[in-house]
Amino acid sequence: MSSDAVQTPQERALGHVAALSSGPPVDPVLRVTLNFHPDRPAGGRTVLEALAQDAVYLSQFVTGTSNGGLTAHPGGDRWRWESRIFNGAYDDAAARERPVYGALNLRRKPVGAAPRFGSAHFRLTAGALTRTTFCYPDSFLEPSDFGVAERMGLVDLALADRQDALDDYIEAQVHGPVRLDRDVEALVLDPCYRGTAVEDLARRLPCPVEWHGGFRLTVEELRLHPAYRGQEYVDLGTRIAVGGLLDPQIIGDAARTGRHDPQAVKKVWHCLARFGASPRSAGDAERTQDEGAVLDGLR
Repeated sequence: MSSDAVQTPQERALGHVAALSSGPPVDPVLRVTLNFHPDRPAGGRTVLEALAQDAVYLSQFVTGTSNGGLTAHPGGDRWRWESRIFNGAYDDAAARERPVYGALNLRRKPVGAAPRFGSAHFRLTAGALTRTTFCYPDSFLEPSDFGVAERMGLVDLALADRQDALDDYIEAQVHGPVRLDRDVEALVLDPCYRGTAVEDLARRLPCPVEWHGGFRLTVEELRLHPAYRGQEYVDLGTRIAVGGLLDPQIIGDAARTGRHDPQAVKKVWHCLARFGASPRSAGDAERTQDEGAVLDGLR
């Protein structure tokens, strides 16, 4: 083992979390997923346009965008949480050296482990598990329970807990670059994007494209849940609905108009993700791979 002075930030972070972890190895069939909104604005492009051009999944320290809070800057909450979890390993690191965030799909949901962060997800390869650290609950709660692939007692903790469906995940931090041509088994999209520019962009990526069962919520159903995120978000969802319906594309279209507070749109998405998942998407189900999804010659 090399000395601490010559270890990379990634090696120091992985070693520190491994020393805090306990339990049996993770089930090798489980995968880390990175949920995101493919059609949200990101530096003058949509997220998927940026991914098609860069072919690398980047953290919010690089992109300046997030489906959660925008606190990835020196002294911000995300910087502080990472400093605490990784014992300062990234305090002086370049933005591109920092980990990217996802979740362990312990319940094998077709929509990914953490749909609160987006309707689409990248399903990472089994190899990515070996350079991933985990915590439960989410890092913003400053957890004291951690895991790595070889020591994953977090699964039992999460399975024994009772959380809202959007909070029911084990956070994952993937250390080192996440390349779409090497580290991704598939990009999984909502079927509302079939035949759209999102699908066209997705098929330019160097990974297969798959489809989950989809998110779809009627205004009638939305109005039954004002206590979930608040009446104002039910009202906003009602205004942006098309034909009395919400789906990820409709919410994405509303987000790109710039007429709505992004945090308010996020709360509408939470309502759709919580109450609008199809039965196939909400629980365990087989993967729904599009036979034409593999981009020949690019893998």
